[in-house]
Amino acid sequence: MTEDLKGLADLITANIISTTKAVLTSDEAAKYMGITRSYLYKLTMNAELPFYKPMGKLVYFKREELEEWLLRYRNSTKEEIEEKAASFKFQKGGRNGSRN
Repeated sequence: MTEDLKGLADLITANIISTTKAVLTSDEAAKYMGITRSYLYKLTMNAELPFYKPMGKLVYFKREELEEWLLRYRNSTKEEIEEKAASFKFQKGGRNGSRN
């Protein structure tokens, strides 16, 4: 039981640290993003994710930039798509898309 509590405390501490720190290590960044370290490595090696290597060895990530990267490809809701379609149809004057 004591080991379970210690494990839970460690998990809570790790989550608090990764959500309050501005700069994260690779382990912290992977946990924060909910991905494996190997996938994080792949993203950095393919230059798909911004990272920092101040000493040429250890890799660090800005939490804010990770959040921006995670949120950059937003999918529209069905309602938003329908609103855009209605707006487009209205702009065309209801002429079934014909142009003059």
